Amino acid sequence: MISITEKTLQDLQFPTVLETISAGCNTDIGKEKALKITPFRDKETLMQALMQTSEYVSSFENNNAIPNHGFDAITHEIKFLAIEDSFLEVGSFRKIATLSSTSNFLLNFLRKFDDYYPHLNARASQVEYTKDIVTLIDAIVDKYGEIKDNASPGLLSIRQNMNIVRGKVNQSFGVALSHNNSLGYLDDIKESFVQNRRVLAVLAMYRRKVKGSILGTSKTGSIAYIEPEATLQYSRELANLEYEEKEEITRILKQLSNEIRPFLPLLIEYQDFLSDIDVVAGKAKYANRINGILPTITEERRLFFREAYHPILYLNNKQKNEVTHPQTIELKQDNRIIVISGPNAGGKTISLKTVGLLQLMLQSGMLIPVHERSETFLFDRILTDIGDNQSIENHLSTYSYRLKNMNYFLKKCNKKTMFLIDEFGTGSDPELGGALAEIFLEEFYHREAFGIITTHYSNLKILANELPFATNANMMFDEKSLEPMYKLALGQAGSSFTFEVALKNGIPFGLINRAKKKIEVGKVRFDKTIATLQKERSKLEKTSINLKEEETRAREESKKMENINVKIKQKLESYQELYDSNQKTIYIGQKIEDISEKYFNNKNKKELIGEFLKIIEIENSKRKKATPKETKAIIEKKKEVIAEVTVQVEEIRKEKKEKKLKPVIEKPKPILKVGDRVRMLDGRSVGSIDSIEKNKATVNYGIFTSKVSLDELELVEAAKK
Repeated sequence: MISITEKTLQDLQFPTVLETISAGCNTDIGKEKALKITPFRDKETLMQALMQTSEYVSSFENNNAIPNHGFDAITHEIKFLAIEDSFLEVGSFRKIATLSSTSNFLLNFLRKFDDYYPHLNARASQVEYTKDIVTLIDAIVDKYGEIKDNASPGLLSIRQNMNIVRGKVNQSFGVALSHNNSLGYLDDIKESFVQNRRVLAVLAMYRRKVKGSILGTSKTGSIAYIEPEATLQYSRELANLEYEEKEEITRILKQLSNEIRPFLPLLIEYQDFLSDIDVVAGKAKYANRINGILPTITEERRLFFREAYHPILYLNNKQKNEVTHPQTIELKQDNRIIVISGPNAGGKTISLKTVGLLQLMLQSGMLIPVHERSETFLFDRILTDIGDNQSIENHLSTYSYRLKNMNYFLKKCNKKTMFLIDEFGTGSDPELGGALAEIFLEEFYHREAFGIITTHYSNLKILANELPFATNANMMFDEKSLEPMYKLALGQAGSSFTFEVALKNGIPFGLINRAKKKIEVGKVRFDKTIATLQKERSKLEKTSINLKEEETRAREESKKMENINVKIKQKLESYQELYDSNQKTIYIGQKIEDISEKYFNNKNKKELIGEFLKIIEIENSKRKKATPKETKAIIEKKKEVIAEVTVQVEEIRKEKKEKKLKPVIEKPKPILKVGDRVRMLDGRSVGSIDSIEKNKATVNYGIFTSKVSLDELELVEAAKK
């Protein structure tokens, strides 16, 4: 069951998308429905919605355009019909007839073009087709919304009599007008209308000489408005007929209301059907504006958005005639977490929001702006922690709020979840917050959730590098101008360019050097290494772009440059692999040395073998699961390793015994100092001593540094004075 919270919808600006879709709907009910769109709870209904939207988009380009489906809402009429013995006004019946005929026309159209619109027709087939409603109303109400004369025999008779009486009224009034005008009793205007009745405009001085009823006077009092006596009689008769007409119309409307009342559920269905189609049309218009398509929906756990655009940013930039940069992002079972790093204002958050919003839109039945070869699967939950997370109403700090959010993540996170976290670990002490963030990330990783996070913390970048199914990524920057390129590069962490940006902004070089001394040497060197690699990658990207531009003019030259580009990339990758391999080798070597020293002291063979097995198990846990055959081979290999280790231990024992028996004349060891070039007693690599603390020296090997006991080092070359 798919369940996505309101917080996620707000974090990813989903309501902004709904407002745009709502604006594209034609009806008020359609607009309201569009604003209430939420992700579908089951796959079957979702796929129906996606296919309906896709079919509607296709109607923009084929010759069988979907006909108008606009209508006036009959919500008021539906409420009235639900009340027993109530009746509707004549205008309401015209709206009902229009709604019914529009629905019938659309039902017929979709049935006829089922080959083009199978899923829209499937929705239409749920609605009953009937002409009974239109037939009943058309018998009573004309196309102008008036009751027809022949709506009933009684009404026809009344209206015929009314026409005869109106003739007598006009005739008698004409006689009175001619008579009084010839006597000079009338004003220049001669006649007027008062209370919707025809009257003579009699000069005030002659008002007593004209027989009739005074209905009013002019403002100045110079004119008296008199209805002639002969006309008055017919007017009263006409008024009686008008009352009878009104009563007969009321009777007819009540009768018609009772005849339409049984169709009330169908009318509700018609309004629901047309408003649903209106929402589909709104989605289709939006898809047309953002170049949205339906990517492949797979059962396989893979999200691959190729050349994906953030729809809100795309439309805003389009309005300003600015360029929007697409991103290509892939998450899969063996690469399920991406850690994006790099300087601020480089587009990290937009990349993260793009993935979240597009997945949300897709699971709400909308088409998304990606390449046609994109694909994804459906998540049960999308968890987000984006933006300013300070909770004023709950009096919580940013960090407290984020911790509460992380606690919710831990409760809900599983392999059907995607999590999106912006500036992971911020809000607390960098060291402590970073450590806690690292634990959270490990937990999400082990639960096999998919996720994207942005961070500046080096420990999270290192963790992403160590975890087999996680990867680093960075937003690329121009190495000269330090301007963002808004392009996501997978496979490598991004430098924060802290000192480079500071230097660019005019901070004195001396102050920057002092700042560098304030923090750990290793962190500066790590960040510098990343920055160098990122600059190299930027250069390679520029080289690639230049090669594409020159391809038409010099294809052969372009091929040569591409080969060079590939070689450089391979060197970079080899350098990264060498660095990782060396770090891993040193780590394992130090572990083995500690175990050897422990065994030397306690002579516990069982513990020694156990420790070795533990190291092997840890390393194997990072590898992919083996097949039964491979597992058997691994077990055999472990047995061989144990046997080999046992032999080595026995040899070490013999050597120790021999050393005890033979007197050893030791040469005096030289005193080591900072700057000396040294190597380990049993090693080949030569490094220089950076610092000495107590009985341990920090040895710099160029690519990495290592802390080693002074007793385990031998002097290669003394430092020059």
